[in-house]
Amino acid sequence: MQFQNPSILYFLVLLIIPIIVHLFQLQKFVKVSFTNVAFLQKLVQQSRKSSKLKKWLILATRMLLFTAIIFAFSQPYLSDKKTEIKQYTFVYLDNSLSTNSKGKKGNLLKIAAKEIIESANPKDSYSLHTNSNFDENITYTALKDKLLNIQNSSKKVDINSVFLKINSIQKNKTNTLNKNILISDFQNYKHDKFTNVTSNFSGVQLKQAQKNNISIDSVFTNNTITDNLIINVIVKNQGEAKTNIPIAVFNKGKLVSKQSFSIAENAKQTVSFTIQKEPIFLGEINITFSDTFSFDNQFYFSLNTTKKINVLSIGKAANFLSKIYTEKEFNLTQNTLQNINYNAISKQQIIILNEVEKIPEILSKSIIDFTNKGGTVVVIPNQKINLISYNSFLQKIAKARINSINRDTLKITNINFNHPVFKNVFSKKVKNFQYPIVKSNYPILVSNLSNIINFENNAPFTVQLKTKSSNLFWISSALSKENSNFLNSPLIVPLFYNFGKLSFQNSKLYYYLDDENKIDIETSLNKDEILTLASKNSSFIPPQQTYQHKVSIGIKSNPSTSGFYHILRKKDTIQTIAFNSPKAESNLNFLDTSKIKSEIGKNINFSSSISEVFEDLNKKNEVQWLWKWFLSLAIVSLFLEILILKFYKP
Repeated sequence: MQFQNPSILYFLVLLIIPIIVHLFQLQKFVKVSFTNVAFLQKLVQQSRKSSKLKKWLILATRMLLFTAIIFAFSQPYLSDKKTEIKQYTFVYLDNSLSTNSKGKKGNLLKIAAKEIIESANPKDSYSLHTNSNFDENITYTALKDKLLNIQNSSKKVDINSVFLKINSIQKNKTNTLNKNILISDFQNYKHDKFTNVTSNFSGVQLKQAQKNNISIDSVFTNNTITDNLIINVIVKNQGEAKTNIPIAVFNKGKLVSKQSFSIAENAKQTVSFTIQKEPIFLGEINITFSDTFSFDNQFYFSLNTTKKINVLSIGKAANFLSKIYTEKEFNLTQNTLQNINYNAISKQQIIILNEVEKIPEILSKSIIDFTNKGGTVVVIPNQKINLISYNSFLQKIAKARINSINRDTLKITNINFNHPVFKNVFSKKVKNFQYPIVKSNYPILVSNLSNIINFENNAPFTVQLKTKSSNLFWISSALSKENSNFLNSPLIVPLFYNFGKLSFQNSKLYYYLDDENKIDIETSLNKDEILTLASKNSSFIPPQQTYQHKVSIGIKSNPSTSGFYHILRKKDTIQTIAFNSPKAESNLNFLDTSKIKSEIGKNINFSSSISEVFEDLNKKNEVQWLWKWFLSLAIVSLFLEILILKFYKP
């Protein structure tokens, strides 16, 4: 039992007053019996006992009366919380694309929103966290408005970020009873890190009615045929085998090819289309099939004219560069120090300083200006370098310097597979390969670097140095045959090829929503001019950085829906790119919530019904007021005293 006004209970001390009065009234007096009334002694003693009993009964009823009145004024109640404590409920509602599917009652997201509205307590305060928005400390009315207008989103939210949000909010809330409710389908890729220190919460798992799904996993093209283009569509099937599934390819909304296919249980299959080449192809692939998810039955891709990347090599002639930077994708120019065309430097995307002994001041200034405008530089030192000129150049461009030559023979053994240079190069991490060696190297000293390849002693062989607006790659050893056999290593091709590809980010065949993407557009903008991305239904200005001959666009938070987006300069379309829903959203692998409950323990609780969770929380926090019962007890005690005084005759 709890009290809203517990200070009133101090008045219970005053109950000692009637007790003291009663004790004074019951003082014992010595009485002497006369001989002529001795026969009445026994009768007097009996009357005195009855009188004492009556007084004790009256005292008890009055004590009960005053006690009940004091308790009534203190307003006692029964509840799991104190009345002065506010009720605050944090609701996470997963509105990812996977919740845009049918459950037993209908659309998972819409039904969940409806049940929250029907079950939530209108008197409480709420925070609503979805994948696309966060609304803190809102009323029930605002919560209802948000839920009525909720839409599915391509954005992904990790469960850890939800708990971080819960903890940050509850730190600032005092005198508040916090309740946390997580409502999601709990796809396994999104929610896999529940621990015994996870915040207390009640979870509701939204379950799809179907357990079969077919989706377009990816698309790639093949240009081996002169006049035709081969489009390869990789289809993924989850569930039982399927036959005669219609699939079609559209270009700019017009049907160009259609066929059907069959696919085995839980398998992947490639479906190929041969179509006529066109300069610009805005492709849409459609699968006609009713399954768990509908958003993954469409796939968009765009074929644009790919710009060749300009590569300038300064220094020693190198045959390996011409083999890597082929005419199909690159424009390679090789110059010695004596025949550099300085006017052409600004038109390059990547410059390779290939084993020059000394970096002249005029070349140093030109390359620094080149990097300030977004260009990429690769430096391969000579075995016998002018240390002063190199350190002067490195200090100006990246606040770095190198020490004197290290003549220890070292093996190249460690690869940073997570670096963008080697992203998607290896199907698995390679540990045992034929290690190349170098006989000498120049260790670099700089605070801001990212290792790409390391020696056996973990010293860097190839590193990326971050400059203000571009990338500088430092290879610590000369690659000549006299000093190293690295040119014979299989690492040489992906390393230098991706140096070139990273220097200018041509648009890809397609992009995924909510991924961090970068696109380089070859154009020169006027002052205060910007590029815009627009679709049929929306437009936005992406983060962008303008250089002399290109604009780098960063895409992360936008767009939010799949389809084609045109890169516009004013009203002119420079390029069209395609976005698709994330592949992970098509996953039919969900968490086993009963297993989590058994492993984690009592701080979490999963339910199959949203209404049950809210009903349980509301019951625990209901206040049962008891002051009426104590007031009734006071009236009863007063009535008993009246009865005793009137009808009890000692």
